[in-house]
Amino acid sequence: MAEESAGGEEEVRRVFDALEALKSMEDPKAQAKAITTFLKEQQARLKELSEIRRAYVLGQRAQKVTRKQIASDIGASQSTVQDIELGYTRSGRDRPPTGKRKRAGDDTSGADS
Repeated sequence: MAEESAGGEEEVRRVFDALEALKSMEDPKAQAKAITTFLKEQQARLKELSEIRRAYVLGQRAQKVTRKQIASDIGASQSTVQDIELGYTRSGRDRPPTGKRKRAGDDTSGADS
């Protein structure tokens, strides 16, 4: 398992090295073009990576692995693991209210209707 971790860290390092190479290109026109290409592709690729991570989290949860353990395994917080599991992909302001916020919202929502 340590080899997997080291391999993953190596891949991440290579991605960051490639981004640094974009920043240090000497020809401004070529640099701008390369950055444009990267930015066009980035969204789809980030979505794909997020889906791969979510599949892992959902698979672990199906095996009754705790959010705390998954968080430790993937280097994220428990709340991030919960967000991944629930399919949240935006900021907390876009999520449906829970707990006290939900109860408070229920009390005032009838007055506005």
